[in-house]
Amino acid sequence: MPFAEGFAGSLSPGARPAVLVVDMMRAYFEPGSPFCLPDDRCVHAAAEVLTAARASGVPVLHTLVRYGPDGVDGGVFVQKVPALRLLIGESPLGEPMPPVAPLPDEQVVVKQYASAFFGTSLASTLQSLRVDTLVILGVSTSGCIRATAVDALQHGFVPLVVREAVGDREPAVHEASLYDLQAKYAEVVPLTDTTAYLSGLGTNT
Repeated sequence: MPFAEGFAGSLSPGARPAVLVVDMMRAYFEPGSPFCLPDDRCVHAAAEVLTAARASGVPVLHTLVRYGPDGVDGGVFVQKVPALRLLIGESPLGEPMPPVAPLPDEQVVVKQYASAFFGTSLASTLQSLRVDTLVILGVSTSGCIRATAVDALQHGFVPLVVREAVGDREPAVHEASLYDLQAKYAEVVPLTDTTAYLSGLGTNT
């Protein structure tokens, strides 16, 4: 579907990116979980991005969802999505997927809402690293990926959403979300272009 006139302008990636792995937890890949995606292809694509980023010295950050007792810090979000109660405390479903698990020196941002920026220190951390571009991987496309990309744009970072490295429970919703992100909020980029971009930065980002 073509974009309407006046939409889908071009954002150019900068010289100081960071990679953000959003909520790639067991909850999204464990059979029987209400969050479970149809497959885990996005995890393996995300792992390729991490390999390129780490080899070039590009900062990598991760988000996980975790709630305190009774999910009170999730407010009405937990009421709207009762399945989030499965992420109260140190839940096994809240553990990162091994192929994209954080390394000891990579920051993990614990969040309670869709956007990785809402109620967290992510923006100030990226600013302290002088980041200009945020490469976004993870789940789900229509929820946390979209919310994070919108907030990245609003904080002045160029959002790059890696097409193969994000996923959703419904293919049609996934594709519609990517279409809308490209139209208004982000650059939706292929995996091969992303790894080439990160690999070309060397270790002096």
